[in-house]
Amino acid sequence: MSGNGASPEAEALGAGPPGGVRSGRPVDPVGKISLYERFWQGGNLLQDGAPGGPVHPVLRLLMRWVRRPLLPGVRLWRRNIQLRVVATTLLMSLGVVLLLGVVVIGQVRNGLQDAKQSAAQSQAVGGFTVASEKADSDARGQDVQVGARGPQNSSEWLTELVEQLASGGQGVYSVVALSSDTEQPLVNDSRGTRAPRASGFVDPERSVPSELRQALDDERGTHEQHTRIFRGSGDSGEPGLAIGKQLNDVNGHAYQLYYLFPFTQEEKSLSLVKGTLATAGVFVVVLLGAIAWLVVRQVVTPVRMAAGISERLAAGRLQERMKVTGEDDIARLGEAFNKMAQNLQVKIQQLEELSRMQRRFVSDVSHELRTPLTTVRMAADVIHEARQDFDPATARSAELLRGQLDRFESLLSDLLEISRFDAGAAALEAAPVDLRDIVHRVIEGAEPLAERKGTRVLVRGDEQPVIVEADARRVERVLRNLVVNAVEHGEGRDLVVRLAAAGGAVAVAVRDYGVGLKPGEATRVFNRFWRADPARARTTGGTGLGLSIAVEDARLHGGWLQAWGEPGGGSQFRLTLPRTAGETLRGSPIPLEPEDSRRNRGLNDAGLPHGRPGLGAIPPQPRTAPRAEPTAPPTAPPTAPVDEREPEREGGPRGL
Repeated sequence: MSGNGASPEAEALGAGPPGGVRSGRPVDPVGKISLYERFWQGGNLLQDGAPGGPVHPVLRLLMRWVRRPLLPGVRLWRRNIQLRVVATTLLMSLGVVLLLGVVVIGQVRNGLQDAKQSAAQSQAVGGFTVASEKADSDARGQDVQVGARGPQNSSEWLTELVEQLASGGQGVYSVVALSSDTEQPLVNDSRGTRAPRASGFVDPERSVPSELRQALDDERGTHEQHTRIFRGSGDSGEPGLAIGKQLNDVNGHAYQLYYLFPFTQEEKSLSLVKGTLATAGVFVVVLLGAIAWLVVRQVVTPVRMAAGISERLAAGRLQERMKVTGEDDIARLGEAFNKMAQNLQVKIQQLEELSRMQRRFVSDVSHELRTPLTTVRMAADVIHEARQDFDPATARSAELLRGQLDRFESLLSDLLEISRFDAGAAALEAAPVDLRDIVHRVIEGAEPLAERKGTRVLVRGDEQPVIVEADARRVERVLRNLVVNAVEHGEGRDLVVRLAAAGGAVAVAVRDYGVGLKPGEATRVFNRFWRADPARARTTGGTGLGLSIAVEDARLHGGWLQAWGEPGGGSQFRLTLPRTAGETLRGSPIPLEPEDSRRNRGLNDAGLPHGRPGLGAIPPQPRTAPRAEPTAPPTAPPTAPVDEREPEREGGPRGL
């Protein structure tokens, strides 16, 4: 044993008493986690590299082997309310039947025992009275005849007495006569009263307890004790009651007279009661289970029908209805459900019709506006070309007119594109493209705006080709929106565009260090015409539909467009596309929250380290972002850890 009191098992784990053993269970020396708790955490317990360390392969295999056959039953138990109700009813019924059976059997046993004990006491008292009277009568007769013959033999008298007393109790009781000298052995001695005498082939030495014999020697009177009655050498005995009393024989010698009453008939009666209760209990439990199954089925069947119809309604089959029979509560529930489904169908049809009218209106208006817009454009170009001949106010008005016409044309184009997405008429023309070429074209187009803002655009991860099957025009439009928005809201700080590929996905992330996004704005940034700051002027004259079109382009590719941001800490927009068109995305090679966010750097919302207030403000973000190290050797494509968070499908990427 070690000096510190640690057990060998704890020393083998590398932990002493403070951390190696807790509440009698070995614990993990690294994470201080009980192996018992780790066992019940499931098959994957802790991931490799987690504070608790990896699980031993043998332990993981054992846990999977134990849990595998239980999983179908657990799944059925959790999903089937009828099974739970019936099983609970059976268990509760079984408990009630068992409790009732224990109480009834106890009462019957006590009643039989009390009745047997009363009858035995009456019989024994009568027998003791007969024995005492016989001794007195024979003693008086012996005194009369003492001159003619000698004293009567005690052995013969006891034998005759036992036979006389036992003659009326064949199978009901047995009579035993023993010597009152407990210190002497029980032997056949015809000269005295030491020889045991018994009826019904009873073994007196084993059937009469020594404690009862001693009690009769110590105190006169009637004594009783429960015992086992043996009738032969190989007999296992039967339960019974022994009642004894010390008396005097015809010659005045003390002897012990016992009545042995077996509980054979009572045991048979008790067994009959037990069998009857067990049979009745089984039938009651089965009957209650059947009743519970029938009752629950009447309630669960309409609920299951309503659940199935609800699923079909959610899938778009609005004509589904419940079958209603009767006038009870379930029937009223079905009628209310059908009425609700009917109202929903009418409302949805109205909304669909209204949506179609709105889409058609937007499309028709957009097309109809192109003709007058072309005329206005031609007139505005003529006025703009002749602005040098106008006075300064008129010349400025001509420039503003042309700028707003450009924005009007962009708005019409965006409206037409949105109407195509709403009508489901947008088509994807996918072809293998290198995302680096698209990124470089977008950056070249945004250079004039970036120079005016004093922003540098840095590219990371473009060392190797990033090939993807995509519509180059749509991807370029998405990235142009992201880069232009980042430059406009970047507050003149550097902008980082990162490319990465891993598995079956490629991603492009645009990171800025500007005003960022407030909590909750990342879920609304892709809404149509939404602006984070309505008072902020649009330098580039955007239409407010760019990100809405961008997210639709991403969905058309089967990809994601997600946003992250923090107030004053910038934002990051991430476009994730499947490497092959038509595949399903399972993750993104670029994490949505960048590594240099406040949370990843251990800072709070004010830019101060957690737990250390009063240290002053954090230095401002440098204009030049640090260059990241290559994520892979020059011979391998750039890769990054996979972020498996998938955006919500309702209304654009939510839950970012």
